[in-house]
Amino acid sequence: MFVRLGKTPHMRILDKDAPVLVTGGSGYIASWLCKFLMEEGYHVRATFRDRKNAQKFEHLQRIDDEAPGTLEIWEADLLDPTSFDNVIDGCKVVFHVASPFVIFGAKDPENTLIKPAVEGTRTVLEAATRSGSVERVVLTSSIYALYGDNADILEAPNGKFDERSWNTSSSIHHQPYPYSKRLAEETAWKTSEGQTWDLVVLNPGFVLGPSLTTRRDSASIDFMLQMTDGRMKGGVPDVEIGVVDVRDVARAHMVAAEKGETKRRYILVAETVSFLTIANYLRAKFSHYPLPKKIAPKWLFKALGPWIGFTRKYVNRNFGYKVNYDTQPSREELGLEYRSVKDTVNDMLEEMERQGMTKSKGKKL
Repeated sequence: MFVRLGKTPHMRILDKDAPVLVTGGSGYIASWLCKFLMEEGYHVRATFRDRKNAQKFEHLQRIDDEAPGTLEIWEADLLDPTSFDNVIDGCKVVFHVASPFVIFGAKDPENTLIKPAVEGTRTVLEAATRSGSVERVVLTSSIYALYGDNADILEAPNGKFDERSWNTSSSIHHQPYPYSKRLAEETAWKTSEGQTWDLVVLNPGFVLGPSLTTRRDSASIDFMLQMTDGRMKGGVPDVEIGVVDVRDVARAHMVAAEKGETKRRYILVAETVSFLTIANYLRAKFSHYPLPKKIAPKWLFKALGPWIGFTRKYVNRNFGYKVNYDTQPSREELGLEYRSVKDTVNDMLEEMERQGMTKSKGKKL
């Protein structure tokens, strides 16, 4: 699916003789990135908030036992300005992946979303500067740094969100998660000015695909659980999303470390699909779940919004709008070939079943 990493003229930064840092190593994307790096023979330093919670990284230790690369577990706090100084020392590449991911229902967005995203980015990047060894930082941002609501597409050049797009519609009161992603990426660009290291930013869409853990505290996992446990049986919202496979996002980080153009943003989206399309992709193989079969009326979401996490403003600015993205740079400059969304969601649900994360409603056909 991807250009395989090898000794090409582009190989200039990733070095198997130097450690690479992955922040938030237990996360959905970061776990796959650690896995691929170790399988390629790299020495990975992965950070966690609490080393005592071994359950969060035991899946990486199992991979470490079999992969040619090696793994180091480090404790670091994104809100502690100096906690990354030791772990980052000697690293040439930093993958800053760690960031809170709560799309709806954040009780205290300032402290649960914005502060960790912004201050955490500043903490890691300033440590990279002090290290003297870092040559490149690959930042995991989001398409939501480009826009906040689907209605923003009406103002996008040529009807597509591209690397020039910035989210100007979100705030701490409306769409605080997209707002946090914009603020964090702006912090990264500002911090990178005049540094000896360079910055490449990846802006993935809604990330789906198989998880390496059974953790349920992920918006991606919860989305699939809602699809299959009956919560969406009565109908899904008329919303389109740009989707990308978690494995493709992880591989894209490795390619970006070598081939990414400095001071460049890369949108990572395989396809734009509706919620109902995803349900239809799943139904052919997983008909034993109460998957949604229709789009629920907009007025219903307006009426029920306060109880299910949708504000009326969100419904008005996101339901019924078609979105599109310019992914040409990621395809041409990084050489990425994306998995289909159909394969992504089927692989995801199959793995969730294997790990006992779903409630089966019958026998498969």
